[in-house]
Amino acid sequence: MAGSGLDTDTLIDRARGGDDSARQQLLARHRDRLRRMVAVRMDRRLAPRMDPSDIVQDVLADADRELSDFLRRRPAPFYPWLRQLAWDRLIEVHRRHVRAGKRSVKREEPGLLDLPDESALVLADRLLDRGHSPSNHAVREETRRRVRAAIALLPDRDREVLVLRHLEQLTTAQTASVLGITESAVKARHVRALDRLERQLQGGEEDQS
Repeated sequence: MAGSGLDTDTLIDRARGGDDSARQQLLARHRDRLRRMVAVRMDRRLAPRMDPSDIVQDVLADADRELSDFLRRRPAPFYPWLRQLAWDRLIEVHRRHVRAGKRSVKREEPGLLDLPDESALVLADRLLDRGHSPSNHAVREETRRRVRAAIALLPDRDREVLVLRHLEQLTTAQTASVLGITESAVKARHVRALDRLERQLQGGEEDQS
């Protein structure tokens, strides 16, 4: 496809100029990343009814309808804007099928969607791989269990920054846009979350401030 290697900003500029090919590339290039985000967050009780790809397809249809407005106003960087549409759609699906009757939520609220067990295990594995994880299988499994338990004890905002950075693999800038804070605040929160996690693993007292 012509121009498929262009960066997001260039595609946005071309789409604003009426280039339909750039418009479609802009939406398609983040499909895999959106699917990863949805898969990380989606309640496993929804699995018999739908696949993350189904939700992503709906999100991209929403984005196509709203893209002209986005291109005109540029209210946020492109991927965080697209991800917010996915978040809203995921909240809607959860409320309809899992938490019927609760109030609608249109903004990011850490802790609103519980992290599925499988995602918590993946996060534990990725955090283990940051350091010298034990090679012995039994020891590694015990360490993995302890890391997962320590993650569950973190404040929501600290757990959320770990999920965004290590599971969704967002950049610092994207994480800042999602959370509505500065990049320096993201870095500080990330360091604090890792420090708290280490203290939990060492069995120390945890400051929740």
